[in-house]
Amino acid sequence: MVRPFDDTTRRNVAERCAAFARLPADPAGTDLKRAAVAITLVEADAARGGMALLLTMRAADLRAHRGQWALPGGRCDDGETVIAASLRELREELGLALEASTVLGLLDDYPTRSGYLITPVVVWADKKAEISPNPAEVASVHRIAIEDIEQVQAFDFVTIPESNRRVIRFRHEGQFIHAPTAALIYQFREVLAGRDTRVAELEQPVFAWK
Repeated sequence: MVRPFDDTTRRNVAERCAAFARLPADPAGTDLKRAAVAITLVEADAARGGMALLLTMRAADLRAHRGQWALPGGRCDDGETVIAASLRELREELGLALEASTVLGLLDDYPTRSGYLITPVVVWADKKAEISPNPAEVASVHRIAIEDIEQVQAFDFVTIPESNRRVIRFRHEGQFIHAPTAALIYQFREVLAGRDTRVAELEQPVFAWK
């Protein structure tokens, strides 16, 4: 279903996020480093119309997770909230300067194998918002149409010898995007459908464990 990128859709997404029974992890009970990513809702490309989310390909010379698909985001600075961190990372990575008023909600915290506890922050970017990727961090930026993530076959689950947990994958343009990114996009899809689906136990592929 194509959702028009307008105020009605913005209100509907905000209502879905507000109705979502978020289960935050207890940061006091873990030594994971806090991080935040932005599920940034934008207007899809002119050919398709509707709503999309922004996905990046990380720069090839980054120290960690180089050349991987990712939502804009990163580690929280000392004393920084996850909302502040997600908006800061959007500015640093994509040149998008958004205010806290653009935040529509938070999804479940996701613990990664590489030692982070990620909080997804759903934000709404105005139609006039200009994207200017930082080449030191971002190789490319992609608009993923929301109807693409809602397809029945968009996600699949496989097993690996190294874990008894299912690995989630999102198929995009002939490639597989894995967790944590795939898990967070999957939960957002479920939130849009009004389902409280948990993703913290969904596994990452071994190459993402470092």
